[in-house]
Amino acid sequence: MCRISLISTCLVAGSFLAGSSAAWAPAANPAVDAIFADLTRPGSPGCALGVYRDGRIIYAKGYGLANIEENVPITPQTIFDVGSISKQFTAASILLLEKQGRLRLDDDVRKYIPELPDYSQGRQPITILHLLNHTSGLRDYVSLFLLSGIHYDNVTTDDDALGIIVRQKGLNFPPGSDWKYTGSGYLLLSLIVKRVSGKTLKDFAAKNIFQPLGMMHTQFRNDHTSLIPNRALAYEQGEDGTYKLSVSYGEENGDGMVHTSVEDLQRWDENFYAGQIGGKDLLAEMQERGKLNDGRPLKYAKGLFLRNYRGLSTIWHSGLSAVYQSYLIRFPEHHFSIACLCNGLLFPTQRSHRVANLYLGSVMRPGEVDFATAGPETKTSASISTEQLRVWSGDYRNSYN
Repeated sequence: MCRISLISTCLVAGSFLAGSSAAWAPAANPAVDAIFADLTRPGSPGCALGVYRDGRIIYAKGYGLANIEENVPITPQTIFDVGSISKQFTAASILLLEKQGRLRLDDDVRKYIPELPDYSQGRQPITILHLLNHTSGLRDYVSLFLLSGIHYDNVTTDDDALGIIVRQKGLNFPPGSDWKYTGSGYLLLSLIVKRVSGKTLKDFAAKNIFQPLGMMHTQFRNDHTSLIPNRALAYEQGEDGTYKLSVSYGEENGDGMVHTSVEDLQRWDENFYAGQIGGKDLLAEMQERGKLNDGRPLKYAKGLFLRNYRGLSTIWHSGLSAVYQSYLIRFPEHHFSIACLCNGLLFPTQRSHRVANLYLGSVMRPGEVDFATAGPETKTSASISTEQLRVWSGDYRNSYN
């Protein structure tokens, strides 16, 4: 059954198979397109949108340019760096190894990463589960890079990241006692995959996740010089309104570096219902809320946030890499999801929520949002001089990306 509040079109070319790489033309949807209208001006970066329902792509479209210099438009097949959305693929890889009996989630991380200092002093060691749930207490290696003068546009490797992690003399808190989002845990998880399986995370995920699901245009990128067909470049806008290139040259995997499209992501999203990869038990484990030592539940599972949006349960993750931004949100009770991938700082989270409001508004409650929804639709105006703004100039990191 099609349950739509403000959208008149439910299915697109009824026989369309989800994730097909063949060209297809969605029926026009002015209400959705209006949310991205600001990205249609000449010379603008933009976003790809995918709307999924009941195992199918029901709407997909590109807005803006994938390559400003060559005037190449974004399409549903355009490839983006999705940043921290990658974490769920790393978590799935670890759980597949657990299912194969090759590791246990309660294993001490130092069993696989002996370089890591023994912070336990006879107490609780850091376990693989701590890494998955962001309860390890490890300091974020990207923040440590920035503090040491290594910028986002430097070339960095697994060895660089591991080196700065193991040089830390202490933790932010004892393992399991608190929650703090950190890329360090997922970087270490990628090294565990490599040391246990004998394959890089790129190769392990390709063989065990991407290829079986038919995600033939998806990969972990671990070589900053590699070429990726149909990839969008990312652009940062300067004070004068002009754009400059802003992409990541990091080669470390685990916490990021998956490159994919909204078409391929639909196949992964559907796996949470079908259980083709890992089975439904593994997927249920992946979506199980973490807990602190005292039993308090978290709103984070394994590479996934679990939150409420206007009375509806959601499972989501956002991503940020250089100025690539991305968002993938699932409404499991309605078999409905949205992916929005952008090649600039273009508010994919807020745009996705507005798209969800259109499709699911009739079953949503007013308010009842337990995570921030500030963005283009809620911003207010203020008069600030250039001199005042200059005081705040610098690098900032969203702790959820």
